[in-house]
Amino acid sequence: MGLTKQYLRYGPAALFGLVASARGNAAFVALRGERGRCVAVPACEHVFVWDTRKGEKVLILKGLKQEVSCLCPSPDGLHLAVGYEDGSIRVFSLLSGEANVTFNGHKAAVTALKYDQLGGRLVSGSKDTDVIVWDVINESGLYRLKGHKDAVTQVLFLKEKNLLVTSGKDTLVKWWDLDTQHCFKTLVGHRTEVWGLALVSEEKRLITGTADSELRVWDITYIQEVKDPDEPESKKSKGSSLGAEDDTGEDETLELDECPEERLLKCSKVGSIMREGRDRIVTLATDRTGKILACHGTDAVLEVFSVLSEEEVQKKLEKKMKKAKQKAKQKSVEEPEGSGELSLQEEIQRVTNIRASAKIKSFDLILSPKGELKIVLLLQNNIIESYNLNLSAQVPQAVRTSKITIGGHRSDVRTLAFSSDNIAILSAAAESVKIWNRSTLQCIRTMECEYALCSLFVPGDRQVIIGTKTGKLQLYDLASGSLMETLAAHDGAVWSIALSPDQRGFVTGGADKCVKFWEFELVKDESSIQKRLSLKQVRILQLDEDVLCVRYSPNQKLLAVSLLDCTVKIFYTDTLKFFLSLYGHKLLVLCMDISYDGALIATGSADRNVKIWGLDFGDCHRSLFAHDDSVMYLQFVAKSHLFFTAGKDNKIKQWDADKFEHIQTLEGHHQEVWCLALSPNGDYVVSASHDKSLRLWERTREPLVLEEEREMRREAEYEEIVAKEEQPVVAGETQGEMGLAGKKTIETIKAAERIMEAIELYREEMAKLKEHKAICKAAGKEVPLPVNPILHAYGNITPSAYVLEVFKKVKSSELEESLLVLPFSYVPDLLRLFSEHIHLGSEVELLCRALLFLLKIHFGQITSNHMLVTVIENLKKTTICRVSEARRTSHYLQLNQKNATQDLVKAIAVFQQSFQT
Repeated sequence: MGLTKQYLRYGPAALFGLVASARGNAAFVALRGERGRCVAVPACEHVFVWDTRKGEKVLILKGLKQEVSCLCPSPDGLHLAVGYEDGSIRVFSLLSGEANVTFNGHKAAVTALKYDQLGGRLVSGSKDTDVIVWDVINESGLYRLKGHKDAVTQVLFLKEKNLLVTSGKDTLVKWWDLDTQHCFKTLVGHRTEVWGLALVSEEKRLITGTADSELRVWDITYIQEVKDPDEPESKKSKGSSLGAEDDTGEDETLELDECPEERLLKCSKVGSIMREGRDRIVTLATDRTGKILACHGTDAVLEVFSVLSEEEVQKKLEKKMKKAKQKAKQKSVEEPEGSGELSLQEEIQRVTNIRASAKIKSFDLILSPKGELKIVLLLQNNIIESYNLNLSAQVPQAVRTSKITIGGHRSDVRTLAFSSDNIAILSAAAESVKIWNRSTLQCIRTMECEYALCSLFVPGDRQVIIGTKTGKLQLYDLASGSLMETLAAHDGAVWSIALSPDQRGFVTGGADKCVKFWEFELVKDESSIQKRLSLKQVRILQLDEDVLCVRYSPNQKLLAVSLLDCTVKIFYTDTLKFFLSLYGHKLLVLCMDISYDGALIATGSADRNVKIWGLDFGDCHRSLFAHDDSVMYLQFVAKSHLFFTAGKDNKIKQWDADKFEHIQTLEGHHQEVWCLALSPNGDYVVSASHDKSLRLWERTREPLVLEEEREMRREAEYEEIVAKEEQPVVAGETQGEMGLAGKKTIETIKAAERIMEAIELYREEMAKLKEHKAICKAAGKEVPLPVNPILHAYGNITPSAYVLEVFKKVKSSELEESLLVLPFSYVPDLLRLFSEHIHLGSEVELLCRALLFLLKIHFGQITSNHMLVTVIENLKKTTICRVSEARRTSHYLQLNQKNATQDLVKAIAVFQQSFQT
């Protein structure tokens, strides 16, 4: 057998250059008991917690692969719920920084999250149009609410009532009764998508924001239905409608008579507040007290409103009435009738407008006890801004208190470079050049520049050269961070720059159809005696097409030039005579590189292919379908024929140019990868993406086997297929407004497989035990029974105890879905085991929850199976007895077992009903 080629795996080392992603929302969090100082923001798949006073990153909540789409801190300030693009939700502890709970229920990105008043329940809305209520304490899903026809944009719990209000892009606002899990009211008064919701005035008013400049205000009237057994039903409805008439007027009475099923609340539009912005609402929110309302559109202005409390409304009304009476006395006219109430604009007053330095993507606000409003803004250009607003001032003016910018660029990084000692990394964007320390990931220099397209470190690593979109070359000194020289190099954009192998000069290619050769020289500086570095143009190669990329061969004999006609031309460097033309790409060749020995040239194109050519004769060795979108960058690893490519499909891939093999894929970026750079020793790769992040990848000592990589890719594809499969149908469940909260994932399938394997082992051991007893009986003496190695590893436990151990290891949030996948042939054994363990009093709560669910989904088959009659009878006796004991124990110990007890009470009710029938 021949030796296989060894590769070393590259793994993620760090994410840097990112202050905050614009996809999710910012939220104030309480660290060390202090509110209004630390803010949590999404950062690709992670969550960063920044100290706005110091401008430092104090905590990183590490995610997995999917991008963060939504954040919501818990009311007690100890946890943070994080929603992701794949529909999963993770609840992090802000004390330890670890994820305690994971919920899987949505099929698409989570768009809205909200805790209830106590923090025991969490509601989530998603792009898949579903709303799911989760039990955070029990770590399980309660139910799924179906009704919206488009993405859910906002979800809100009511504090006093067990109600939920949701809005969606389907123009609807829906009210849900969580006791019965159904939608009892739908507001259809909006013409466009409802992008935001807010409850104010002690939840007596609802404010909605849509795609126009209006904030619609709705009055909420809670209907208190008095139940009198002697009163007939018709009088009850009439009585309730009369009560509504007293509060809300004749029109609402009419509406209530027409809709007798409305027993909980009335919602009627009272008017609108006009915003200054003409575009759609992006975020509409209030502070925790509901006194301050703020909103913003797709521009850079945050509009802040103050909502008057009932006492303030009363005082203002009295003042208004007093003025009206004085005017009436002066003019000796009767008091006008309309002065007895305040207008909507008087009750919800505009405080001020805050103009940020860029477009606002989200905000959060917190009102301190002293009456100072703290506002944090997450901006589109990778900035977090904090403002303070003194509401007690006569003319409130927002004062910017902090601005977190040092951690990243304002726009996409378009060029990267490594210093020759592998220590410094250069990144350049449309507004600045930054130098980073590779080991600490700290930004050590920031220099203003024009729109950068290409860059390099000058030999010696003391200066850098930037090629710009306007055709200039900018030379910077790193020690002082100053611009030393600017040269007008090309008439169009400088698309590419390449250092010559002798390190005496470099070559540039631009949109003016020229390739220019430059040399470094030392010139006398007018301001000092010492000489400084300068650039001198020595030659020009004129071509027929725009130049997109240039590269020297390692021996400096050849120069490769990529042109706008989709070809690559090879020239002799000394005479500039034409040598070869490499044609075959269907679209532009955007990147290329030549191997260390000058034998191969690899070209990457917008046609998604990478072609590997020989430089001797210009023959194409192989064409590889590399990415699902344009190949943006390509570079060989030093002293090897391995190379990396970066694509617009968010991926970075490593290839072997000798064997034409795909080695590995580096996944991490969430949007297009614009460029990458390899360190001179090949140990590090740095990449830049449209998601504003820079990522560092490190070569590990772990060997990589291609067969294993292929197997892992196949497994990943299978998991994606499983995730997209239709969810299993639950027997007896109607396709109405309510459904199961969870969804089938690869984890739930694996959990079901583990339960099945445990039951198989239990069956085998029971059969062995029976056989062993027969052998002992025949032999007339005790024969030692061989111990199962799995049971021995668990400490020689019994087979039934092993099944319970496996059952306990299933995550609480995945229990129902795992049982749903389980075939019915395993259910009878499970029921017998449940009966045995409940009788012993072990894990009563968990087993009763599983028992309740199995009865619900297999009720017909269980009750019609005569073999299970004795099992059901035993369960009837033991379960009710043990549940009652558990309830008494929890009562005596004063434990908070509210949610668990509710499940157990439901279980008892179902049992009693099923046994009676």
